[in-house]
Amino acid sequence: MPAKDALSRRAVLAALGTAGLTTGLPGLAAAAPGRGEPPDLPESRVERSYRIRERAAARRRSAPLPLHRDNGDESAHPDRIGNYAKGLPHDELGRVDREAYDIMVETVSGDEPGDFEGIPLGGPVGLTNPHAAFTHTLVGADSHHLGLRPPPSFASAATAAELVELYWQALCRDIPFAHYDRHPLTIAACHDLSRLTDHTGPTTDRRVTPATLFRATLPGTLRGPYLSQFLLHDVPFGPTTIRQTYRVTTPGDDHMTEYDEWLRVVRGQPPRGENAYDATPRYLRNGRDLAEYSHQNFSYQPYLMAVLLLITRGRDAWDRNNPYLHSKTQPGVTFDWSHPLDVVARVAVAAQKASWFQKWCVHRRLRPEEFAGHVHNHRRGKASYPLHPQLFDSEAPHRVHAGHGSFLLPMAYPEGCPTHPSYTAAHATVAGACATVLKAFYDESYVLPDPVEPSPDGLSLRPYRGQALTIGGELDKLAFNVAYGRNFAGVHWRSDTTAGLHLGEQVAESILTDLRLTLTERFEGFTFTRFDGTTAIV
Repeated sequence: MPAKDALSRRAVLAALGTAGLTTGLPGLAAAAPGRGEPPDLPESRVERSYRIRERAAARRRSAPLPLHRDNGDESAHPDRIGNYAKGLPHDELGRVDREAYDIMVETVSGDEPGDFEGIPLGGPVGLTNPHAAFTHTLVGADSHHLGLRPPPSFASAATAAELVELYWQALCRDIPFAHYDRHPLTIAACHDLSRLTDHTGPTTDRRVTPATLFRATLPGTLRGPYLSQFLLHDVPFGPTTIRQTYRVTTPGDDHMTEYDEWLRVVRGQPPRGENAYDATPRYLRNGRDLAEYSHQNFSYQPYLMAVLLLITRGRDAWDRNNPYLHSKTQPGVTFDWSHPLDVVARVAVAAQKASWFQKWCVHRRLRPEEFAGHVHNHRRGKASYPLHPQLFDSEAPHRVHAGHGSFLLPMAYPEGCPTHPSYTAAHATVAGACATVLKAFYDESYVLPDPVEPSPDGLSLRPYRGQALTIGGELDKLAFNVAYGRNFAGVHWRSDTTAGLHLGEQVAESILTDLRLTLTERFEGFTFTRFDGTTAIV
């Protein structure tokens, strides 16, 4: 731990009144009580706890606030076509009522929340918890203390590229991941995406290939099957076992492709339709299955399952810094299975708060379904918008129009996106936080035994015999899979996912930093690989 972060030993001893209290306190040398010194008293234990809390709070207080910048769309487009407005009143072209939008912005501006009940709505479906953006976080960094670069702007080539990818994801929802290397649609998607100047997905020799299509650039995520091993194996759950087959929707179950239904849902009305479900539970095997998994799972469910799977690997899977690896004693609370179970759950809500602040108070980025509505009206000649030409130079929107008679983005959920802004993706922010915690506790280089992949029909698992798959790579893949399931559904942009993962990583790193102060074991710190490939030591 850097010297500037360490408490003065003399100051602590003076404050606590005894040298014996420093034993095990991070950053301080151990000292046993000398002859004639009083034993550790309950009041001193309270004082020590207070000093730990004070130190954590002082570190947060001294950190500079980041400069929160949006992408300029709110200023560039007075009609607010570049910003989130679902649930507010809209005209027949899907343009938000300016007065209602301005009231919403005023309500979420500043350090304190405004009158959320005073925001005019277009229907009975309310806005999703903007108040959470103002809730304080006392362990780790407060949500307002974490910063991000702004997302691509409405008229940019990057946004055009992201929508083209979303059109292709909708077109390819029912194709098994195992068939990406041979299906005509995925081959066409690779060719089309490779022509875009600002596509940010992974490539091989600057071209999108079936092996990189709809994948991430995170460490290890291009290795092996599309789906993480943590989404496939049976999970021990106390006295029972959970088989990871799930209820999935039927092929072709797309929604909001007709303009009247699109406008109704954007105005905040309940959808008229509902999902159609397959009667047979299946292993996740395509984009539609992954979208439905991310529709129904609770916030940290995938990472809870990952911990339960890693428990079966025993001591061999623990991080090399675990202080009990070479000890004759056995931990039972700290640095044992109950420890990551605790921390992976506690970072989830903190991650959501961080995402909500970015969504409501900073960016207010429009959802893909809203953007596609503007694309549709532009192409019909009902409006004129500054859309980047690469959007219509690509093949994807024309294929969607040929199939559905509109340029609307086919949605996997009848209700479309949730009623909160797009940037960052909350699923991705939680994923980034939870995966970071697990990488901190476990050995990222540990090779997972008996890897599998789903059959194309999702009814069975078959052995995977390719490259070795590690805990670190499969945790990064798990985070991306769960987050990108929302992109397969059509409710998020790629940049929402990427930024969310990095924001969640910041949340987890700050919480681990504070929790590190509470530990009395001597160890070198939590070590993990960040999503950008660098190594962090907390």
